[in-house]
Amino acid sequence: MKTEKLAKQAPVSGKDVLQVAGRAGVSQERQLADLGADGIVSNAMTARAFLTPSQPNLSITELVASVQAHGERVNSNDLAAAEQMLVAQAIALNSIFAEMARRSALNMGDYLDATDRYMRLALKAQGQCRATLETLAAIKNPPVVFARQANIAHGPQQVNNGVAPGRTQGAPAHAYEQTGIKSNELLEIEDGKRLDAGAQGTAGLANPKLAAVGTVNRSKVGRGTRQSSAKQL
Repeated sequence: MKTEKLAKQAPVSGKDVLQVAGRAGVSQERQLADLGADGIVSNAMTARAFLTPSQPNLSITELVASVQAHGERVNSNDLAAAEQMLVAQAIALNSIFAEMARRSALNMGDYLDATDRYMRLALKAQGQCRATLETLAAIKNPPVVFARQANIAHGPQQVNNGVAPGRTQGAPAHAYEQTGIKSNELLEIEDGKRLDAGAQGTAGLANPKLAAVGTVNRSKVGRGTRQSSAKQL
């Protein structure tokens, strides 16, 4: 009978254990689930996986606390840490651009394929550096947006600006349209009388000495006489 040897598991150190401060009435499993749902723990572990080669003694508990503190500062409109991070990333991307461009220049003339690949990587790093600086400039100086009001309607649209004369506040529009005087009728009807262009006017208040034009200046030929003359012609 063969006996299998169990592989010895490496002891878990304190830096690999996530310690969460207890909350009254909330279990530890629920607290860990809340941190995972917020994305704090998952992103902290992702950052730790890439930082382990350069910082092997990085504690996951302290890294989670640091990520949470950065998020709280952003919530308080404190973007100083974010601005510093963008500046550091721009510097790092510029260093990558310089190194890739240098390698492209070394292969130029002998290895065109390597020259092209290194130059493409250099230009990609340069483009990311430019985008990072643009993001930093937008944070420091937000752009001003001038928006025009768009009047888009998929059907009949009615716009009421203020209260029309003779209409009470809150009265329906159709009630006013039925009872009020329409604008195209004002030139024909005024208190039930049709306008007469030939009627004698009254003296104005600007110069009361001037009298209105009298009837003596009218033509003596009546309307009926003109019509009869036109028929004879």
